Amino acid sequence: MFKDARAFSGFAVNDIPAAKRFYGDTLGLDVSEEHGMLTLHIAGGTEIFVYPKRDHTPATFTILNFPVDDIDIAVDELRRRGVEFERYERIKTDEKGVMRGHGPDIAWFKDPAGNVLSVLQEK
Repeated sequence: MFKDARAFSGFAVNDIPAAKRFYGDTLGLDVSEEHGMLTLHIAGGTEIFVYPKRDHTPATFTILNFPVDDIDIAVDELRRRGVEFERYERIKTDEKGVMRGHGPDIAWFKDPAGNVLSVLQEK
């Protein structure tokens, strides 16, 4: 039924202007806005829909993963841009906030709405 459908993902935020600045300026993604909603244009032609939700509750799981060639360079650059990395009680991370040696090296951070994102080392 949906084999040939061009599906896309979406998530909610509580502040569209803040999300546009974060995803566009801080993360450097191509972002378009129409009718008070955002579209994130990801490499490879993928589009992700970002919509406002007044009573937004942040996702408690990772909603978007960004594969990178070098996680240390990515984490350092994101920190330089003001991003803070998450630390979880049950997950051992190094001083940068990177979990290493249990699958791909990965570091989690949040967008202004509190949704969880990650950068992870491509093998």
